[in-house]
Amino acid sequence: MSVVAVAVLAGVLIGISLGALGGGGSILTVPALVYLVGQDATTATTGSLVIVGVTSLVALLPHARAGRVRFGQGLVFGALGVGGSYLGSSLAAGVDPDLLLRAFAGLMLVVAVVMIRRSLRPRAPGDPADALEPSMISWRPLDCRCGRVGLLVLVASAVGLLTGFFGVGGGFVLVPALVLALRFTMPVAVGTSLLVIAVNSATALTARVGHGISLDWGVIGLFTAAAIVGSLVGGRLVSRVPAAHLSRAFAGLLVLVALGIGLESLLRG
Repeated sequence: MSVVAVAVLAGVLIGISLGALGGGGSILTVPALVYLVGQDATTATTGSLVIVGVTSLVALLPHARAGRVRFGQGLVFGALGVGGSYLGSSLAAGVDPDLLLRAFAGLMLVVAVVMIRRSLRPRAPGDPADALEPSMISWRPLDCRCGRVGLLVLVASAVGLLTGFFGVGGGFVLVPALVLALRFTMPVAVGTSLLVIAVNSATALTARVGHGISLDWGVIGLFTAAAIVGSLVGGRLVSRVPAAHLSRAFAGLLVLVALGIGLESLLRG
C-alpha cells in the first residue's frame, strides 16, 4: 500500500476517533507513522502532535455549536498542563524508543479498563446520561467551585506530562479524566477535550523544537487533511450515539491498538 493511501485511510480513522470520542487520534497516528510509514518513534510522536493538534481545532467547531465545549475549564485545564508537558518532553528525549512504545501500550490498557468499568456501572434512577455537571469555573457570572481546584491541577498536570512524554494530544487520558475525576458527561468531555488537546499539542510541540527532529511535511499534510474530513463525520456521531456506547467504543479502540503494539514488540524482540 502506498504512503498516500496509508495517510488517507489512517487519517480518516484518526479524525473520526477525535470527532466522536475526543481522543484516540494519536493512539492511531503514532503506530501508523511507525509501522506503516516507517518513521522512528521520536519522529512519529512529534509529527502526531501537528496532525492531532490541527485536527482537534477543526473538530472542535461542531461540538462548540452544539454547546458541548466548556471553554473556561478547557483553557484553564490546558494552561495548567503546560509545565507537565514540558517536563514530559524533556524526559522522553532520553528514553529508548521501544521502551516508549511499550509504556504507551501499557498505559492504554489501564485507561481502557477504567473506561469499561465505568460504562458498565448502572446509573441511579433519575440520573440521565446527558445531564450536565455544574461548571467548576465559569466566567459569566464569575464563579469558582474551589473545593475541586486541587483535583483540577493534579489531573491537568498529569495529562500534560503524558502528552509531552508520549507525543500525544492527551485525549485518551483526558476524556476519562474529565468523566471520572471532574464528573463531566461523556459528550461534554469529548467536546472539551478537543480544546485541551489543541493546547497540549502546541505546548509539547514547542518543547520539542530544536531537538534536531526532521519531519516529513508531505506525509503530515496528507494525514491532517484526511483527519479533518474524518473529524467532521465523527462530530456528527456524538449527538446520535448514547454516551455509554461511546465510552465502550473508546475503550475497545485502546485495547485493540495496545495489543497490536505489544504483539509487534514481542515478535520483534
